[in-house]
Amino acid sequence: MPVSVTMPRLGESVTEGTVTRWLKKEGEKVEADEPLLEVSTDKVDTEIPAPASGVLSAIRVGEDETVEVGVELAVIDEGGSATGSAPAQEAPAESEPEPQAEPAAQAEPEPEPEPQQEAPAPAPAAAAAPPVQAQEAPAQQAPPAQQAPPAQAPAPQASPQQPAAQQPAPQPAAADAEPQGGDGAYVTPLVRKLAAEHEVDLGGIRGTGVGGRIRKQDVLEAARSKQGAAEPEPAGSANGQTVPVTSPVSPAPGPASPAAVETQPAPKVAASPLRGRTEKMSRLRSVIAKRMTESLQTSAQLTTVVEVDVTRIARLRQQAKADFERREGTKLSFLPFFAVATVEALKQHPNVNAFIDTEAGTITYHDAEHLGVAVDTERGLLVPVIHDAGDLNLGGMARKIADLAERTRTNKVSPDELGGGTFTLTNTGSRGALFDTPIINQPQVGILGTGAVVKRPVVVEDPNVGEVIAVRSMVYLALTYDHRLVDGADAARFLVTIKERLEAGAFESELGLV
Repeated sequence: MPVSVTMPRLGESVTEGTVTRWLKKEGEKVEADEPLLEVSTDKVDTEIPAPASGVLSAIRVGEDETVEVGVELAVIDEGGSATGSAPAQEAPAESEPEPQAEPAAQAEPEPEPEPQQEAPAPAPAAAAAPPVQAQEAPAQQAPPAQQAPPAQAPAPQASPQQPAAQQPAPQPAAADAEPQGGDGAYVTPLVRKLAAEHEVDLGGIRGTGVGGRIRKQDVLEAARSKQGAAEPEPAGSANGQTVPVTSPVSPAPGPASPAAVETQPAPKVAASPLRGRTEKMSRLRSVIAKRMTESLQTSAQLTTVVEVDVTRIARLRQQAKADFERREGTKLSFLPFFAVATVEALKQHPNVNAFIDTEAGTITYHDAEHLGVAVDTERGLLVPVIHDAGDLNLGGMARKIADLAERTRTNKVSPDELGGGTFTLTNTGSRGALFDTPIINQPQVGILGTGAVVKRPVVVEDPNVGEVIAVRSMVYLALTYDHRLVDGADAARFLVTIKERLEAGAFESELGLV
């Protein structure tokens, strides 16, 4: 019985979608709820699961085609049988021929995981020696007794693999067109790049994402496990410098510290596989580029920055973080404090939580605070929205931020949760930036960037001795605002309101400390 696969409605305001990728080919067998294709809208990229088990008998809409909601995308024959026996991993070479410049980009990281599995300890020069011996091994099979067993033991294992890894010509097109994990799951370019940087073999990782997809977290976990296994157990120390002990030979006479520092190998820098490549821009990246440009062309934007002492909040976090995590089920970071203070300031300064219509000559002051929180994902920057954020306390804000961020990164957020914001908060400090000048998310009139919290000496006023220098936890808050509606003095007053709330640090009751 044929089953129709149609373009679903991915949100109340979404009327169409673009097929960005088919995960199955015509004639292949599919299982119910198995990811069948990827669809992109202006708000979200998502996978569409198969509605029934059977064979994908027909594909009606090709990749990069945009159709309205309800249009038939494909047909699944529940009683059919697969027409081809070719494994799914070979499909990309036939369906996505993009050989330009990609073989050179992917050939470099592929040979590295193999020597790591055979012998993690030798240096690169030593690792290249076994293949040469392995190529000569077939001609010397007659007198095997002349070969030393310990030295020649790895040669038979390396001989069929190592020379092939150094010849990139046969495989790169298929590897680049559709990267595969250990179980055949699709691997994103970002995950591939991360695996190359950490020299992690994707073939040995089982993904935890949708449909077995390998996620960034899987690669990082494999890298940590690999690093832990490669570290030598014994180690010596010279003047605070940890020096691996490689042999029982007695140290040379004289000071050990300078020699130890000089013999430390330079850190290996892994070149990104994206160097020298030209790729098609993803739909999400195209949308981001278009909207950022339109934002700068629409409103008169400038940025005001204030410095805030969050030492009291830092101490409260230290006291309450363990109990908070047990009670709320999420870690207590600085971001919920910033979010609560921002929402409270929006209630006092409605012109920062407003919408301006220059054509109609009107200003709309919103009666609720719908706080957008920028989230860094593998696909690009997305801004899910905490609707009615003004009704949440510190614990509720922390839970909501953690939930939205996780579902956004795993592509489980709904399109309706990506719209309707009245003000945006972006935590640029999560990657170490002190501050930046964020771009407004239209049609809003303001966006607040929170920098990294750093400890440094600051002049403070002591009631007993006057001015003293003390180590304090400091952060920069950068507000970009639309000067068509918000004046510089308005922006300063808004930031000072947030500053005073944070420096007062009156969050004890919400943390259960009183």
